[in-house]
Amino acid sequence: MTEWRDFNDAAPLLEQGVGDIPAAGQIALDRLPGAGQPMPAAAQPIAPDIEQIAVFLDVAFGYCDGLIPVRGFVDQGQGLDTKPHNIWVPADRHAAASLSAYATWAAREGSAVYVIPGTVAEQGQARAEHVLQMQTVVVDLDAGDIAARLAHLVHHLGAPTLVVESGGRTPEGAAKLHVWWRLTEPAEGEDLARVCALRGEIAEKVGGDLHFRSAHQPIRVPGTVHQKHGTQRRVTILEHRPRVEVELADFAAAVAAMPTMPGLVAPTAAAGANRPGLDAVLTTPVREGAQDAWTRFQGASAAIGHFVRQVHEGRLTPDQGWEAICSYNAACLRPAWPLDRLKAEADAIWALHLDRNGPPLLRANAAPPAAVPAHTLGALLDDTSPMPEDLIGPRLLTPGGMLVLGGAPKVGKSDFLISLLVHAAAGAPFLRFTAPRPLRVFYLQAEIQYHYLRERLQQLRLDRAVVARARDTLVVTPKLRMLLDERGVPLVAAAIRQAFPDAPPDVICIDPIRNLFDGGPGGEGENDNAAMLFFLQSRVEALRDEVAPEAGIILAHHTKKLSKQQVKDDPFLSLSGASALRGFYTSGMILFRPDEEQTERELHVELRNGPGLNPLLIDKRGGAWVELDRKGERIVRRDVGARLDAERSRRHDVILQIIAQEAREGRVFTGGAFAAQFENTHGLGGNDTIARRINVLANKGYIKFLRAAPEHGIPASKSSKGYLLVQDMLFATGEEAVDPETGEITPRLVRLLPSHFQSDTNSAVLPVENPEVWVLNDPEVEA
Repeated sequence: MTEWRDFNDAAPLLEQGVGDIPAAGQIALDRLPGAGQPMPAAAQPIAPDIEQIAVFLDVAFGYCDGLIPVRGFVDQGQGLDTKPHNIWVPADRHAAASLSAYATWAAREGSAVYVIPGTVAEQGQARAEHVLQMQTVVVDLDAGDIAARLAHLVHHLGAPTLVVESGGRTPEGAAKLHVWWRLTEPAEGEDLARVCALRGEIAEKVGGDLHFRSAHQPIRVPGTVHQKHGTQRRVTILEHRPRVEVELADFAAAVAAMPTMPGLVAPTAAAGANRPGLDAVLTTPVREGAQDAWTRFQGASAAIGHFVRQVHEGRLTPDQGWEAICSYNAACLRPAWPLDRLKAEADAIWALHLDRNGPPLLRANAAPPAAVPAHTLGALLDDTSPMPEDLIGPRLLTPGGMLVLGGAPKVGKSDFLISLLVHAAAGAPFLRFTAPRPLRVFYLQAEIQYHYLRERLQQLRLDRAVVARARDTLVVTPKLRMLLDERGVPLVAAAIRQAFPDAPPDVICIDPIRNLFDGGPGGEGENDNAAMLFFLQSRVEALRDEVAPEAGIILAHHTKKLSKQQVKDDPFLSLSGASALRGFYTSGMILFRPDEEQTERELHVELRNGPGLNPLLIDKRGGAWVELDRKGERIVRRDVGARLDAERSRRHDVILQIIAQEAREGRVFTGGAFAAQFENTHGLGGNDTIARRINVLANKGYIKFLRAAPEHGIPASKSSKGYLLVQDMLFATGEEAVDPETGEITPRLVRLLPSHFQSDTNSAVLPVENPEVWVLNDPEVEA
């Protein structure tokens, strides 16, 4: 299949002559290959910078799920001939450590470290069609007046999140730059194609690298080492603005409005990069004999590829797709192709598309509309029957109602939702919300893969009785790759019936809307009001009507980036997508963090069928969600109080670090000696201030005491408490240890265990029962 046939994919692009990832080059982190040909020794070898790697991973992948494709290519001009080596790193909190270990090996072997700035689902995947999520827009400035091009970008698009010096130099000697803007949330599906198109458009207007039209184009990792021609330079972050994030729609508008730089000589585009836009292909007549900008074969291939994808994704029925292909043939090909040739070409492209993308989601005929119920005023006034019982009270989820839970990425929305559903399935209260009985809950989630889903559920710290009651009444799907369209609705309905064969479910939860969204025949996204109403009425409610008309629906949804004040003024304006969603649901919940430096969240609740609820201040403590008392909040001078809290926390950490470091150098201190020794150093304040902090740390269990250790040269203490100890403290005995394998001589370190501790109730110094078990008495630390 050429790049013309599937109009939604770019041809695979290369960088500096390096081909696509060879299967033989795959390696695992715990099996890095041994040294091949060593690179020429440098006077002062440059090591990778793990802090810069961590910053970059947060900017490029902090909101993404899946695997990061990492590519290791030997930098040119070193006289090395080594195969590329590639790994796939999970986009989680361990990513920085994993990538840093790989970068250390790569620096030693003369390899450069690249990533594809998007995540994939499985190891071995690295083609454009494999990329599932991207959360950045990047441009590579590698030629011309770099400073002027950067200034042009900043003037028209705003300051970027990240500016990186790639290590390369232009012929004029200027440093080449990578300029990054982080999006407020990961782009997927059609938005992903939009991001790639924006990368190409920006590159065209400022003379950047046009290879970044493709989703699979790799880019160097900041913090790693650039080693072309034997000259080492670190790929360096020059500017980092962690709070700069852009909405995709707003950023696209700014890119469209940005003019091309005056006098620009654009770099030569990659093969296939000059293809016309889809609208031009579908509306421009093309004659035989290559008389026009493209041939009849190219135009037909592009149009067929577009309609094939529409049918494959369920946006058109097969009959509608064939009708559209025939209409293009009649309107734009001069002369038109014979129908048998057109059919043969369409069948061939369909077969190739199936081979690359798997089974289709075929659209079925729409169901007939239901009858419209109507009641007279008198009938409504005379009906005094009891009100239906809330599924989740008070009026949070009513029979046949719809609850929408919104929250920004990483705010804890999925964790909160899982806890709510477990309690509902057990008929147990959760925060202020109650279920009258154990509910049958079907949780259709399309975000967390099976193994990580079970890990998250196993980490929940819930009452055993709650878990026991919910074991069979909560049914959860692993991450799904499907649309909730006319093919998906029957599939999900069948799964629900299989999960609850004896009685219909009480609650159907869909998490998140975006991953299952089907906007109807037009293929519009969730920002379109008509598409959102179509999804809610013809997909979500159709699913409920098919399996349980009285079931409550819970939808999880993302929020857009607003200021904290805007969220406080009207939290529900922050829901992403079309405003039709807010007018449709019966109740809404918004979870957000008022202060990014604090763990507390605010939960705002909006009810259509009941009185409003005051916002809840909640947090996850000891592995469980709890409501906090707002009476403990500071009312005045909050910033000053927060700074004082931060300073106390800093002194806390510094004191513990100094005690541990001094022990590694063979010195231990009593409390009084420590306060006298480090008075007015390290920002700890005076003698009395240090003594008070030590007393607080001892009361909370961070500091314990050792009366004596003569076997290690520590005499009996004359202090009433003893020497200060922290957890896992190592003490240098003054002796030396020799490594039997390497012959390395190091100081001999022994672990010191406490003999006494300070009671948290009366500050009495008492003997430790088991020195191997370190007990804390800090209520702010999760159990």
